[in-house]
Amino acid sequence: MTSLAEILIIRGLMPITSIDAVYQPDYDEAAVVNRLLEEGVLTPASLASARAAQMGLAFVELLDYPVEQAAVALVPAAVCRRYEVLPLSVQGDQLTLAMSDPGNVLALDDVRAAARLRVKAVVAERGDLMTAIDKFHRADGELSELQGLIQEETDASTDVAVADAFEDDAPIVRFVNLLISQGIQDHASDIHIEPGEMELTVRYRIDGVLHIMQKAPKNIQNGVISRLKIMSDIDIAERRKPQDGRLSVRHGGRQIDLRVATLPTVWGEKVVMRILDNSNTSVSMDQLQLTPRNAEIYRNSYTKPYGMILVTGPTGSGKSTTLYTTLNAVVRPEINVITVEDPVEYRMPGINQVQVNVKAGLTFASALRSILRSDPDVVLIGEIRDHETAQIAIEASLTGHLVLSTLHTNDAPSAITRLTEMGIEPFLVGSALDSVVAQRLARRLCERCRQPYAHDPEDLHRLGFTTDPTQPAPELWMPVGCSTCSNTGYRGRLALHEIMAVSEDIERMAVSRASSAEISKIAISQGMSTLRMDGWQKAQAGLTSIEEILRVVA
Repeated sequence: MTSLAEILIIRGLMPITSIDAVYQPDYDEAAVVNRLLEEGVLTPASLASARAAQMGLAFVELLDYPVEQAAVALVPAAVCRRYEVLPLSVQGDQLTLAMSDPGNVLALDDVRAAARLRVKAVVAERGDLMTAIDKFHRADGELSELQGLIQEETDASTDVAVADAFEDDAPIVRFVNLLISQGIQDHASDIHIEPGEMELTVRYRIDGVLHIMQKAPKNIQNGVISRLKIMSDIDIAERRKPQDGRLSVRHGGRQIDLRVATLPTVWGEKVVMRILDNSNTSVSMDQLQLTPRNAEIYRNSYTKPYGMILVTGPTGSGKSTTLYTTLNAVVRPEINVITVEDPVEYRMPGINQVQVNVKAGLTFASALRSILRSDPDVVLIGEIRDHETAQIAIEASLTGHLVLSTLHTNDAPSAITRLTEMGIEPFLVGSALDSVVAQRLARRLCERCRQPYAHDPEDLHRLGFTTDPTQPAPELWMPVGCSTCSNTGYRGRLALHEIMAVSEDIERMAVSRASSAEISKIAISQGMSTLRMDGWQKAQAGLTSIEEILRVVA
């Protein structure tokens, strides 16, 4: 059989000069392939195509392949996910099966047994295959069937559905489990269950934008909400005031935590579940995609033994991810890291995490006072909300601790004025604060369908995006929409950053109680990139669009 390296050389993906090395006994084909993938010479699709040619099988592009829903229904979703396979079509007694690893004999045997047909394997790129499995094995159909079952049970009385919320195999339980698993599968950050006058609406927040996913009959509302309360250990009898809880589910072999909040509305209790995927805590500093200058400023800040770093931005702007990524970068066995959070969203090994409990008297301020008696080196405060917490945090940073926290301001310079408005002495703010990071999340363009377009320099200038007339016009991209990105034109998100190092000039302006606009002018003159400027750089790199920058940055 022809080796993979030979096929790559024939296709021009490896230099012909490496042919001699291929036949050496110590030749490591896997290492060479991995290096080519890292360098971008080889793409996952071209590698999958070469592997298909090596095995004498067809390679299919699943993006536009006409998949037969009847064929998909022959093999359970669990089998497809376990073996990374997807039935494509049936011709006579033969099932065409897309596989990422066509050498998996167990997968072929199990699919043959499930479908009771002969199996013809074709090769597909793994990323495309998993996207197609998510697309064709959605829970929408089963959710609709369960709605019918629940409605039949609740025609007489809604009490039946509430009682079923305690039964593990009841339709209402399966309905709720499917809503959660589908939200996780769709990479939603939040699941909103919203009562209306006539129906119950389920919306998922995907890449920062809410999408309606389900509309259910009004009479299943009490059962769904009661089930979620039971799972979250929330009092199901209390419907007059907001409540908070937490639940954990298993999905795809890993544990996913969800933070649950209920809110009484005129049509019933609204439930919002924040999906806390612990895999987000393993993000590296490189994955934050800081520009080289911003990365240098931020690295200089968090590698210092003391000082305060603030991350600012609205709710849902990725502040927690940035802070946890920073903790990952600084944590090591020889230092003591303690956090105080409300709530503790992600559990991290090697870090002492404290949960705020206001009822028990454990507030941010009281916990912080106790933490400082526990010999910490690095302290993370979930949020600075009041004068007392801010004062203790400032004093901690001045007495040899590295303090990380968040603050709700629109940009980085406003953090200084916000702290002084809280009653902190300006000279303390200037001395303690080392850097401020303002952050927003913008949707990332789908690499499958994005398209370059001709732009008008005058329009860009009017919007505040300046170009260098001595340089060639930058290439900009626009969203189009395809099956990979659910026709939105975007897939995933990236952060826009504004990082302000507190220099001597900015410190003097803080002491003189200068306005945030004046501080901003000095910071920009010293090289700070505003959120919009950072977004412009990422738009020129083809990562996002001008429209998306304007959506998230004022």
